[in-house]
Amino acid sequence: QVQLVESGGGLVQAGGSLRLSCAASGRTFSSYVMGWFRQAPGKEREFVATISWSGGSTRYANSVKGRFTISRDNAKNTVYLQMNSLKPEDTAVYYCAAFKGGLRVGVHSYEYDYWGQGTQVTVSS
Repeated sequence: QVQLVESGGGLVQAGGSLRLSCAASGRTFSSYVMGWFRQAPGKEREFVATISWSGGSTRYANSVKGRFTISRDNAKNTVYLQMNSLKPEDTAVYYCAAFKGGLRVGVHSYEYDYWGQGTQVTVSS
């Protein structure tokens, strides 16, 4: 069982930056594939970024590629999402998610077994 708690959301102007953190409970964090998803009002939840258990593999949605960076610190049981050059269309609730996936990453929400409660990111124009 893994519990996930996101933090770091807030209000930022377009062009600004935020870093989201997701703290995980449990002693087997390093065996989990981690991902970030987001959901804007009136829209379906969408994939943002994912990282393998070792951090050696990452994948991004085309809409955030080159602007967002996912990373993890297994010693701290934490995964991060550095968001730069933010745009109003990045406004959403951001969710951290996890599953035991071996040597791969996950881009589909149905692959994930554990979810955080979400953190709001609002980008003003």
